[in-house]
Amino acid sequence: MRSKRVLITGGAGYCGSRLVPQLLDLNYEVIVYDTFWFGSDFLPTSHPNLSLIAGDIRDSKLLSNSLTEVDTVINLACISNDASFELDEALSTSVNLDAFEPMVLAAKQSGVKRFIYASSSSVYGVSKEPNVTEDHPLVPLTLYNKYKGMCEPILQKHTSSDFTGVIFRPATVCGFAPRQRMDLSVNILTNLAITQRKITVFGGSQMRPNLHIQDYCDVIKLLMVVEASKVNNEIFNVGFQNLTILQIAELVKRVVEQEFPGPQISIQTSHSDDTRSYHINSDKIRASLGFEPKYNIEHAVWEICDAFRNDLYTDTLNDDQYFNVKRLKKIKAK
Repeated sequence: MRSKRVLITGGAGYCGSRLVPQLLDLNYEVIVYDTFWFGSDFLPTSHPNLSLIAGDIRDSKLLSNSLTEVDTVINLACISNDASFELDEALSTSVNLDAFEPMVLAAKQSGVKRFIYASSSSVYGVSKEPNVTEDHPLVPLTLYNKYKGMCEPILQKHTSSDFTGVIFRPATVCGFAPRQRMDLSVNILTNLAITQRKITVFGGSQMRPNLHIQDYCDVIKLLMVVEASKVNNEIFNVGFQNLTILQIAELVKRVVEQEFPGPQISIQTSHSDDTRSYHINSDKIRASLGFEPKYNIEHAVWEICDAFRNDLYTDTLNDDQYFNVKRLKKIKAK
């Protein structure tokens, strides 16, 4: 009996690069559908159950042809993070919004049974609520989180008894991945602490929820197998620690000083125009599916410290492979 077939859009991205090997270990047949703007050599390309398709989700014909006998679609592809809208707005709009409904319809028409959509907890924008639950109003501050929110009801519109759609809203992800990002809050601060012994915090009082990348992978693996009636048309917040940016910096400073003894790491603050601040509540996924995060921010910092110690990175302050916006500008992505 063949193993289950799963297609991951954006599977060569930060989160996908950590998820793919784990799915292969679970005997899934994995198709990574990706533009490979950041390469693919960090994926286990020699694995017999892994297929790579160099494709754009805006190419509906190629995407549809790639969905043959696929059981599950995990949609991770997007122009990722708010700062990416420094880029051509038309690129971000076409990828993050316009391509979404054709992708959902192609999956449904191809006989896909489950569609998992990675939205974002940034859809909440700014909220003073002590605990932001899934029914909190969406207050988008950027086109990125606006489009993330707009895609959610599009998926829900097309679900049926034999086409399950489930949405999760992850907090800001942190930790080590084969395709490393250094433009996410915990990762940024850890990189600065290790390489410069100085952390610059923009703002500092903004409250941000965080999620270790392994917990991100684990929740996807759970959403793939849990019974459809528990997840169809459902939206789940997925976060762990809610801390201010300054609190994260202080935590990073403490861990890095332990891991790499040396001159004291300084923390400097400066003004930020990024006002996103929210404290998400993840009780629903715990109550409904029994999911609880296992890894905290310290784990993420330890992982990155270990990667530095093992010389897995090169020029982490300047190499565009670690920074989405820099890379997309460099290759003039369209």
